[in-house]
Amino acid sequence: MCVTCGCGEDEVKIEGAPAPHDHDHVHADGSRHAHEHAHDHDPSAAHSHAPGIAPARRVQIEQDILSKNNAYAQANRQQLAERGIFALNLVSSPGSGKTSLLCKTIELLKHQPLAVIEGDQQTSRDADRIRATGAQAIQINTGKGCHLDAHMVGHAMAQLTLAEDTLLMIENVGNLVCPAAFDLGEAHKVVILSVTEGEDKPIKYPDMFRAASLMLLNKIDLLPHLSYDVDAAIAYARRVNPGIKVILLSASSGAGMDEWLAFLRDGVANAQAARQHTVAGLQARIAQLEAQLQTRSG
Repeated sequence: MCVTCGCGEDEVKIEGAPAPHDHDHVHADGSRHAHEHAHDHDPSAAHSHAPGIAPARRVQIEQDILSKNNAYAQANRQQLAERGIFALNLVSSPGSGKTSLLCKTIELLKHQPLAVIEGDQQTSRDADRIRATGAQAIQINTGKGCHLDAHMVGHAMAQLTLAEDTLLMIENVGNLVCPAAFDLGEAHKVVILSVTEGEDKPIKYPDMFRAASLMLLNKIDLLPHLSYDVDAAIAYARRVNPGIKVILLSASSGAGMDEWLAFLRDGVANAQAARQHTVAGLQARIAQLEAQLQTRSG
Protein backbone atom coordinates (compact mmCIF):
# COMPACT_ATOMS: atom_id res chain seq x y z
CA MET A 1 0.00 0.00 0.00
CA CYS A 2 1.05 3.58 -0.51
CA VAL A 3 1.77 5.64 2.59
CA THR A 4 0.54 8.74 0.80
CA CYS A 5 -2.81 7.77 -0.68
CA GLY A 6 -3.56 4.27 0.65
CA CYS A 7 -3.73 2.57 -2.75
CA GLY A 8 -3.53 -1.22 -2.89
CA GLU A 9 -0.85 -3.35 -4.55
CA ASP A 10 -2.68 -6.65 -4.79
CA GLU A 11 -3.03 -6.43 -8.57
CA VAL A 12 0.65 -6.02 -9.46
CA LYS A 13 1.72 -7.93 -12.58
CA ILE A 14 5.30 -8.21 -13.79
CA GLU A 15 6.06 -9.64 -17.20
CA GLY A 16 7.78 -12.99 -17.00
CA ALA A 17 7.75 -13.14 -13.21
CA PRO A 18 7.28 -16.70 -11.93
CA ALA A 19 4.84 -17.70 -9.21
CA PRO A 20 5.22 -17.76 -6.27
CA HIS A 21 6.72 -14.28 -6.00
CA ASP A 22 10.10 -15.22 -4.60
CA HIS A 23 13.59 -14.85 -5.99
CA ASP A 24 17.15 -14.77 -4.78
CA HIS A 25 19.60 -11.98 -5.48
CA VAL A 26 22.92 -13.53 -6.49
CA HIS A 27 25.89 -11.48 -5.33
CA ALA A 28 29.36 -11.28 -6.85
CA ASP A 29 30.76 -13.85 -4.43
CA GLY A 30 28.11 -16.39 -5.40
CA SER A 31 26.06 -15.95 -2.24
CA ARG A 32 22.33 -15.45 -2.45
CA HIS A 33 20.11 -12.93 -0.75
CA ALA A 34 16.58 -14.27 -0.61
CA HIS A 35 13.69 -11.92 -1.14
CA GLU A 36 10.41 -13.00 0.36
CA HIS A 37 8.06 -11.44 -2.12
CA ALA A 38 4.71 -12.13 -0.59
CA HIS A 39 2.73 -8.92 -0.31
CA ASP A 40 2.56 -9.10 3.44
CA HIS A 41 1.68 -5.52 4.24
CA ASP A 42 -0.61 -5.00 7.19
CA PRO A 43 -4.18 -5.75 6.00
CA SER A 44 -5.37 -2.52 7.55
CA ALA A 45 -2.74 -0.53 5.66
CA ALA A 46 -4.80 -0.28 2.49
CA HIS A 47 -7.28 1.76 4.50
CA SER A 48 -4.85 3.80 6.54
CA HIS A 49 -6.83 6.97 5.93
CA ALA A 50 -9.99 5.49 7.41
CA PRO A 51 -11.37 7.34 10.44
CA GLY A 52 -11.30 4.14 12.51
CA ILE A 53 -7.48 3.98 12.58
CA ALA A 54 -5.82 6.09 15.24
CA PRO A 55 -3.15 8.56 14.07
CA ALA A 56 -0.44 6.75 16.02
CA ARG A 57 -1.40 3.48 14.30
CA ARG A 58 -1.28 5.18 10.88
CA VAL A 59 2.20 6.48 11.61
CA GLN A 60 3.37 3.03 12.68
CA ILE A 61 1.94 1.45 9.53
CA GLU A 62 3.69 4.01 7.35
CA GLN A 63 6.98 3.52 9.18
CA ASP A 64 6.74 -0.26 8.82
CA ILE A 65 6.00 -0.05 5.09
CA LEU A 66 8.83 2.37 4.37
CA SER A 67 11.24 0.34 6.51
CA LYS A 68 10.39 -2.82 4.59
CA ASN A 69 10.71 -1.00 1.27
CA ASN A 70 14.07 0.43 2.29
CA ALA A 71 15.36 -3.05 3.08
CA TYR A 72 14.40 -4.23 -0.42
CA ALA A 73 15.91 -1.06 -1.89
CA GLN A 74 19.20 -1.70 -0.11
CA ALA A 75 19.31 -5.24 -1.50
CA ASN A 76 18.67 -3.85 -5.00
CA ARG A 77 21.35 -1.19 -4.52
CA GLN A 78 23.90 -3.77 -3.37
CA GLN A 79 23.20 -5.98 -6.36
CA LEU A 80 23.53 -3.03 -8.74
CA ALA A 81 26.77 -1.86 -7.12
CA GLU A 82 28.28 -5.33 -7.33
CA ARG A 83 27.68 -5.33 -11.07
CA GLY A 84 28.64 -1.70 -11.63
CA ILE A 85 25.17 -0.86 -12.96
CA PHE A 86 24.01 2.77 -13.01
CA ALA A 87 20.27 2.96 -12.24
CA LEU A 88 17.98 5.96 -12.50
CA ASN A 89 14.38 6.39 -11.30
CA LEU A 90 12.51 8.63 -13.78
CA VAL A 91 9.55 10.36 -12.15
CA SER A 92 7.04 12.88 -13.42
CA SER A 93 3.37 13.63 -13.87
CA PRO A 94 1.60 11.83 -16.77
CA GLY A 95 2.36 13.23 -20.21
CA SER A 96 5.71 14.82 -19.42
CA GLY A 97 7.39 12.85 -22.20
CA LYS A 98 9.28 10.21 -20.19
CA THR A 99 8.85 7.39 -22.71
CA SER A 100 9.66 9.58 -25.72
CA LEU A 101 12.76 10.78 -23.92
CA LEU A 102 13.77 7.18 -23.20
CA CYS A 103 13.31 6.17 -26.84
CA LYS A 104 15.41 9.12 -28.02
CA THR A 105 18.07 8.34 -25.41
CA ILE A 106 18.28 4.70 -26.51
CA GLU A 107 18.58 5.81 -30.14
CA LEU A 108 21.54 8.08 -29.31
CA LEU A 109 23.31 5.66 -26.92
CA LYS A 110 23.81 3.06 -29.62
CA HIS A 111 26.71 1.18 -28.04
CA GLN A 112 25.62 1.43 -24.40
CA PRO A 113 23.98 -1.69 -22.90
CA LEU A 114 20.66 -0.41 -21.59
CA ALA A 115 17.56 -1.89 -19.97
CA VAL A 116 14.26 -0.33 -18.96
CA ILE A 117 11.73 -1.17 -16.27
CA GLU A 118 8.38 0.36 -17.15
CA GLY A 119 5.74 1.18 -14.55
CA ASP A 120 2.09 1.81 -15.44
CA GLN A 121 -1.21 0.91 -13.88
CA GLN A 122 -2.34 -0.95 -17.00
CA THR A 123 -1.15 -2.00 -20.50
CA SER A 124 2.31 -2.76 -21.88
CA ARG A 125 2.25 0.07 -24.42
CA ASP A 126 5.33 1.86 -23.07
CA ALA A 127 7.39 -1.33 -22.74
CA ASP A 128 6.39 -2.22 -26.31
CA ARG A 129 7.67 1.18 -27.48
CA ILE A 130 10.97 0.62 -25.71
CA ARG A 131 11.39 -2.90 -27.10
CA ALA A 132 10.77 -1.54 -30.61
CA THR A 133 14.05 0.39 -30.24
CA GLY A 134 15.92 -2.87 -29.64
CA ALA A 135 16.46 -2.34 -25.91
CA GLN A 136 15.41 -4.76 -23.19
CA ALA A 137 12.27 -3.73 -21.33
CA ILE A 138 9.95 -5.27 -18.79
CA GLN A 139 6.53 -3.96 -17.84
CA ILE A 140 5.20 -3.71 -14.30
CA ASN A 141 1.45 -3.10 -14.12
CA THR A 142 0.60 -1.81 -10.67
CA GLY A 143 -3.19 -2.16 -10.96
CA LYS A 144 -4.60 0.25 -8.39
CA GLY A 145 -1.10 1.14 -7.23
CA CYS A 146 0.20 4.62 -8.02
CA HIS A 147 3.94 3.99 -7.83
CA LEU A 148 6.66 1.38 -8.08
CA ASP A 149 8.38 0.10 -4.97
CA ALA A 150 11.70 -1.66 -4.42
CA HIS A 151 9.94 -5.00 -4.01
CA MET A 152 8.51 -4.82 -7.55
CA VAL A 153 11.76 -3.55 -9.03
CA GLY A 154 13.69 -6.44 -7.46
CA HIS A 155 11.35 -8.86 -9.26
CA ALA A 156 11.76 -7.02 -12.55
CA MET A 157 15.55 -6.94 -12.28
CA ALA A 158 15.51 -10.73 -11.95
CA GLN A 159 13.76 -10.98 -15.34
CA LEU A 160 16.32 -8.82 -17.16
CA THR A 161 19.78 -9.69 -18.45
CA LEU A 162 21.89 -6.99 -16.86
CA ALA A 163 25.52 -6.86 -18.01
CA GLU A 164 28.09 -5.26 -15.73
CA ASP A 165 28.06 -1.92 -17.56
CA THR A 166 24.30 -1.70 -18.12
CA LEU A 167 22.43 1.57 -17.76
CA LEU A 168 19.16 0.74 -16.02
CA MET A 169 16.33 3.23 -16.47
CA ILE A 170 13.23 2.82 -14.30
CA GLU A 171 10.22 4.73 -15.62
CA ASN A 172 7.92 5.16 -12.65
CA VAL A 173 4.15 5.52 -12.76
CA GLY A 174 3.14 9.05 -13.77
CA ASN A 175 2.59 10.69 -10.39
CA LEU A 176 4.37 13.56 -8.62
CA VAL A 177 3.30 12.50 -5.12
CA CYS A 178 3.71 8.86 -4.08
CA PRO A 179 6.96 7.86 -5.87
CA ALA A 180 8.84 10.50 -3.87
CA ALA A 181 8.63 8.36 -0.72
CA PHE A 182 9.88 5.09 -2.20
CA ASP A 183 13.56 4.32 -2.70
CA LEU A 184 14.00 1.72 -5.44
CA GLY A 185 17.74 1.27 -5.02
CA GLU A 186 18.51 3.82 -7.73
CA ALA A 187 21.52 6.13 -7.87
CA HIS A 188 19.31 9.17 -8.54
CA LYS A 189 15.72 10.21 -8.91
CA VAL A 190 15.35 12.26 -12.09
CA VAL A 191 12.22 14.41 -12.17
CA ILE A 192 10.93 15.41 -15.60
CA LEU A 193 8.91 18.61 -15.87
CA SER A 194 7.55 19.61 -19.26
CA VAL A 195 6.95 23.19 -20.35
CA THR A 196 3.31 22.27 -20.99
CA GLU A 197 2.87 22.06 -17.21
CA GLY A 198 2.81 24.87 -14.68
CA GLU A 199 6.06 26.56 -13.62
CA ASP A 200 4.95 26.17 -10.01
CA LYS A 201 4.89 22.35 -10.01
CA PRO A 202 8.04 22.22 -7.82
CA ILE A 203 6.41 24.15 -4.99
CA LYS A 204 3.08 22.36 -5.40
CA TYR A 205 4.78 18.95 -5.17
CA PRO A 206 7.91 19.76 -3.14
CA ASP A 207 8.64 16.25 -1.86
CA MET A 208 9.32 14.98 -5.36
CA PHE A 209 11.60 17.84 -6.35
CA ARG A 210 13.35 17.65 -3.00
CA ALA A 211 14.02 13.94 -3.52
CA ALA A 212 15.37 14.39 -7.06
CA SER A 213 19.02 15.01 -7.94
CA LEU A 214 18.24 16.21 -11.45
CA MET A 215 15.35 18.03 -13.11
CA LEU A 216 14.90 17.69 -16.85
CA LEU A 217 12.85 20.56 -18.25
CA ASN A 218 11.42 18.82 -21.31
CA LYS A 219 9.65 19.86 -24.52
CA ILE A 220 11.54 23.16 -24.79
CA ASP A 221 10.91 23.06 -28.56
CA LEU A 222 7.37 24.22 -27.67
CA LEU A 223 8.50 27.36 -25.83
CA PRO A 224 7.87 29.71 -28.79
CA HIS A 225 4.22 28.68 -28.67
CA LEU A 226 3.73 29.02 -24.90
CA SER A 227 3.85 31.69 -22.23
CA TYR A 228 6.11 29.63 -19.98
CA ASP A 229 8.58 31.21 -17.57
CA VAL A 230 11.65 28.93 -17.59
CA ASP A 231 13.51 31.02 -15.02
CA ALA A 232 10.57 30.82 -12.62
CA ALA A 233 10.35 27.04 -12.97
CA ILE A 234 14.05 26.67 -12.17
CA ALA A 235 13.83 29.15 -9.28
CA TYR A 236 10.89 27.24 -7.77
CA ALA A 237 12.80 23.94 -8.06
CA ARG A 238 15.84 25.44 -6.36
CA ARG A 239 13.71 27.01 -3.64
CA VAL A 240 12.69 23.47 -2.70
CA ASN A 241 16.05 21.84 -3.48
CA PRO A 242 18.98 24.29 -3.79
CA GLY A 243 21.32 21.55 -5.03
CA ILE A 244 19.15 20.22 -7.85
CA LYS A 245 20.84 20.05 -11.26
CA VAL A 246 18.74 21.28 -14.20
CA ILE A 247 18.99 20.35 -17.87
CA LEU A 248 16.77 21.96 -20.52
CA LEU A 249 16.06 19.62 -23.40
CA SER A 250 13.70 18.39 -26.06
CA ALA A 251 13.39 14.74 -27.00
CA SER A 252 11.72 15.84 -30.24
CA SER A 253 14.27 18.37 -31.53
CA GLY A 254 17.31 16.93 -29.75
CA ALA A 255 18.13 20.22 -28.02
CA GLY A 256 19.98 19.66 -24.74
CA MET A 257 20.36 15.93 -25.32
CA ASP A 258 24.17 16.11 -25.35
CA GLU A 259 24.18 17.34 -21.74
CA TRP A 260 21.76 14.60 -20.71
CA LEU A 261 23.83 11.92 -22.44
CA ALA A 262 26.99 13.24 -20.75
CA PHE A 263 25.25 12.88 -17.37
CA LEU A 264 24.37 9.27 -18.21
CA ARG A 265 27.85 8.39 -19.48
CA ASP A 266 29.45 9.90 -16.38
CA GLY A 267 27.10 7.88 -14.17
CA VAL A 268 27.90 4.62 -15.96
CA ALA A 269 31.65 5.35 -15.78
CA ASN A 270 31.46 6.20 -12.07
CA ALA A 271 29.46 3.02 -11.30
CA GLN A 272 32.08 0.94 -13.12
CA ALA A 273 34.94 2.72 -11.35
CA ALA A 274 33.31 2.15 -7.96
CA ARG A 275 32.90 -1.54 -8.73
CA GLN A 276 36.51 -1.88 -9.85
CA HIS A 277 37.67 -0.07 -6.71
CA THR A 278 35.67 -2.49 -4.55
CA VAL A 279 37.01 -5.52 -6.43
CA ALA A 280 40.58 -4.23 -6.13
CA GLY A 281 40.08 -3.71 -2.41
CA LEU A 282 38.77 -7.24 -1.97
CA GLN A 283 41.63 -8.67 -4.00
CA ALA A 284 44.16 -6.76 -1.90
CA ARG A 285 42.53 -8.02 1.28
CA ILE A 286 42.59 -11.62 0.02
CA ALA A 287 46.27 -11.26 -0.88
CA GLN A 288 46.96 -9.87 2.59
CA LEU A 289 45.19 -12.78 4.29
CA GLU A 290 46.99 -15.31 2.10
CA ALA A 291 50.34 -13.73 3.02
CA GLN A 292 49.45 -13.93 6.72
CA LEU A 293 48.54 -17.61 6.37
CA GLN A 294 51.81 -18.36 4.59
CA THR A 295 53.75 -16.56 7.32
CA ARG A 296 52.02 -18.54 10.05
CA SER A 297 52.40 -21.87 8.25
CA GLY A 298 56.09 -21.11 7.59
